[in-house]
Amino acid sequence: MRFSILDRGAAGPLDQVAEHAQHVERLGFRRFLVAEHHGVLGIPAGQPGMLAAHVAAHTQRIRVGTAGIMLLNHPPFLVAEQINLLEALYPGRIDIGIGSSVGFTSPVRRALRQGNPAEVKQRFETELETLLCYLRGEEAVTVRPDGVCGHSDLRLGGLSIRHGCGQDDAARVYREHALADAPPIISSLNIAVADTSAAARDLLLPEAYAKALAQSTGEFAALRPAGELDMDALTGQQRRRIEEALAHDVWGTVREVGEELRGVGKRLGVSEFVVTGDMPDVAGRARSEELLASMQAEN
Repeated sequence: MRFSILDRGAAGPLDQVAEHAQHVERLGFRRFLVAEHHGVLGIPAGQPGMLAAHVAAHTQRIRVGTAGIMLLNHPPFLVAEQINLLEALYPGRIDIGIGSSVGFTSPVRRALRQGNPAEVKQRFETELETLLCYLRGEEAVTVRPDGVCGHSDLRLGGLSIRHGCGQDDAARVYREHALADAPPIISSLNIAVADTSAAARDLLLPEAYAKALAQSTGEFAALRPAGELDMDALTGQQRRRIEEALAHDVWGTVREVGEELRGVGKRLGVSEFVVTGDMPDVAGRARSEELLASMQAEN
């Protein structure tokens, strides 16, 4: 059982992202990933390629990458340039995740020069093949720097969303359509570990709370620690949404989380988990990662 970390930068100032990467590198985690979100109040950066370069410059061994670059937001040629530049600067340490999401709101989609989301998403497979052609050097324009394509680890993200199914079905679809040399499946889950189940739940509650409110207001607000949340002001529907979100997360003590992840790993055929779930309680997050590292060391 191995663990990697996804950091959206939602836990605090942007300069803490590199510090977070240094922390998990010391703990022996496999990789550190950053994401692409535009115009979201609680997330300070929307350029994962640039942020990945910053993280790689401030770490030494941990693999660094994106989860992901949203291909429909950019010309494939520019994405190929980002990938090759990162690999040239940090050879052997780059993992590139490619996603199919579009802008979160209508103003963001206009800023990205996107039209109807459903129509835009229909271009994904064509855009992905174009990107791969650039990386293989099969297009009329050569991506610079050249001579590095094929070294970075390229993965598809968001498969379960694109196919309208859960992780079990997504894993099956991936195996049915993957190439023989395709990377193994990595499961991404909101995971929190603490000395008590209640403390672990509190680590993930702020994100579930913010998402529930965003479904009502259309705005994803900055995260606040569990103790600062006004739970009494929630509607019944918002409370149900929070509980539904937490029901799909993995949280608890080392024993509880270990048992659940072993079950997930056996069912999906995976041995690596990307730990997602933004936590404004930075000390609690650090403790959770230390406990996960102890689980990793035992396997």
